[in-house]
Amino acid sequence: MKHFSRHCNEVNSKTVPCYLLKTRDCPVPKTLTETKVREILEKHDVNNDGVLCWEELKAAFKELGAWIPSFRANRGLHYADANKDGVINEDEKNDLVNYIYNLGYKVKS
Repeated sequence: MKHFSRHCNEVNSKTVPCYLLKTRDCPVPKTLTETKVREILEKHDVNNDGVLCWEELKAAFKELGAWIPSFRANRGLHYADANKDGVINEDEKNDLVNYIYNLGYKVKS
């Protein structure tokens, strides 16, 4: 069985995920804050035009750790693009941040 989280210990030559070990020295991943989500989105606005296109969203979801960033970019556009112009502008960014925050991405260590 393949585990996708960070592993702290080796037990019986098999990798065991941290949450099964119940040890104090095992770090618990923290959910990203809305502020951190905004920072990641702003970082991926590569042309600094204040709107996020599909390619920029895909890159942001890749950094967040989405398994299929293109799928998440499509879903994010569908969820937050109120005027259906194919980009996320400043007025729609709050909805996108809420969408991403509710997905529960964790801080990478």
